[in-house]
Amino acid sequence: MLLGLKNAHLRIANTVLLDAAEFTLVAGERVCLVGRNGAGKSTLMRVLAGEQNLDSGELIRAQGIKLARLQQDVPAAQAGSVYDVVADGLGEIGALMAEYHQIAHAAQPDLSRLAAVQARIEAHDAWNVESQVQAVVTRLDLPADTAFAALSGGQKRRVLLGRALVSSPDVLLLDEPTNHLDIPSIAALEDLLLDFSGALIFVSHDRAFVRRLASRICDLDRGRLSNWVGGWEAYLRGKAEALHAEAREQALFDKKLAQEEAWIRKGVEARRTRSAGRVKALLQMREQFSQRRNREGDVRLAVQEAERSGRLVAQLDAVSHGFDGRELIRRLSTTILRGDKIGIIGPNGAGKTTLLGILLGQLTPDSGSVRLGSKLEVAYFDQLRAALHDEEMTAIDAVGDGREFVEIDGNRRHVISYLQDFLFTPDRARVPVRVLSGGERARLMLAQLFSKPSNLLVLDEPTNDLDMETLDLLEEQLIQYQGTVLLVSHDREFLDNVVTRSLVFEGGGTVGDYVGGHADWLRQRPAPAPVAPSPPLRPSPTPAATPPAARPALDARQRRELDALPRRIEKLEDEQAALAARMNAPDFYAGERAAIAQVEARLLEIERELAMAYARWESLEALR
Repeated sequence: MLLGLKNAHLRIANTVLLDAAEFTLVAGERVCLVGRNGAGKSTLMRVLAGEQNLDSGELIRAQGIKLARLQQDVPAAQAGSVYDVVADGLGEIGALMAEYHQIAHAAQPDLSRLAAVQARIEAHDAWNVESQVQAVVTRLDLPADTAFAALSGGQKRRVLLGRALVSSPDVLLLDEPTNHLDIPSIAALEDLLLDFSGALIFVSHDRAFVRRLASRICDLDRGRLSNWVGGWEAYLRGKAEALHAEAREQALFDKKLAQEEAWIRKGVEARRTRSAGRVKALLQMREQFSQRRNREGDVRLAVQEAERSGRLVAQLDAVSHGFDGRELIRRLSTTILRGDKIGIIGPNGAGKTTLLGILLGQLTPDSGSVRLGSKLEVAYFDQLRAALHDEEMTAIDAVGDGREFVEIDGNRRHVISYLQDFLFTPDRARVPVRVLSGGERARLMLAQLFSKPSNLLVLDEPTNDLDMETLDLLEEQLIQYQGTVLLVSHDREFLDNVVTRSLVFEGGGTVGDYVGGHADWLRQRPAPAPVAPSPPLRPSPTPAATPPAARPALDARQRRELDALPRRIEKLEDEQAALAARMNAPDFYAGERAAIAQVEARLLEIERELAMAYARWESLEALR
């Protein structure tokens, strides 16, 4: 075991975050930590990193273990170049290499100082560290000499990931690693982490990311940690079954408690015959009921719909627009009609927010024409949370805007009552925005958004910081919404579940228009142009020939392979489910260590085989 918790207890203020929690991590595991916003996932990561003390219990760490952590928030005061920040992950030796790099890359290097630093590096026999830092900088495609402070949020997170990876840790802790990353960067991060040889614990609400990486799901719910081996689907099934069993058990307990309470309140004659043991049991049941931690209610989302807009929402004809000498959009023509749900996809800086501005009539393009529809009532979710710019205002201020009541679907509701639909207690609704967590701020933005009637929803990265249950509810509301949706997101599964069309920035100002979501775009996008073959060394004239018949998209061998893949995938998934059930048995970890390791290794191998099989299936299907 590399890392673990034994009977861990932790309370912060009035909230119990860990309640007799147990956890183990073995080499090669990739564990995703899930739970509702505010459940304590980031705090647990700090505990595992040794940065937060437990009230009681034990943190177990293997001797000599190297551990690195990527925190959720980017530090505001981080100074130095990209190279400096990455090298900082190596401690004192890294700082020495950063100093050498600064001097060597200066316009006029101080040669005497450079020689002194070189001597110190040689004294530590640390020249190999330079190659470690350079390898990470190259692998993550980082601008080594750029000031860290000048980078975008997504670039900063990649640099901080480099700082965590440079020491080749045994255990890597990542808290929301995909926040602020675009889809290509997320895919590259997945490949990097699949190649990572150490153990991984990560917090993420990106379901596609979790599906591809996690070998085990660890759920933090009301202070308790529960484990599901076998990936995301196994967790969804197991969690639903566990909640159903808990609800049934609590209903039986409550029924028996009510019966005993009725018995104890009977008349005088009954009291004379009361059993002392039965009274004692009732007192114990009362104590058990008082100590119960009931599951917090679900967020209740309801989008208010305004009067229908005109059939036409927006029409673009040969629209082009650039910024700072760079062409972002080239001759885009498209029509958006009432009820369309449009995904806008592209890397960071491609021009997605610019396109939103043009579609909403807030920005005049350099050329081309824009025609907007009638009766548009727009509700806008801004990824920068600009509506919460005043960090001293409360949730009540943000939604009520000085009013005690809001009008929701024709019903007058008190602001606090409405905020409770978004899991804000009365006390929490009165605290300043600056003390709210990222998840609470995201829910507050949704509360603001849905408090106003609309027929055009504009959502710019709405999924950041939302827990998975809230994401599911938001998806459901957007699918049922009768108005028009413009959605910018890097969450691939969210896009696939919600949008009916995608406008995709494909480079060089080209914006492709595709039916469906992200996965549909991957299937439909043009194949890269083939590389022209080199001319022969001794060209000779050849007789004219009739063009060969068009080759079928799939040859016989490929068709046989495609036909066999579903059976292979089914067989692998059956074996995966059987191994997961075996590992979830209470006595599994009491067995021989070699047998346990063999099962764990086979499970990881199955995941790799499944990933390859699905990728091959998708590539062959694309050739049909």
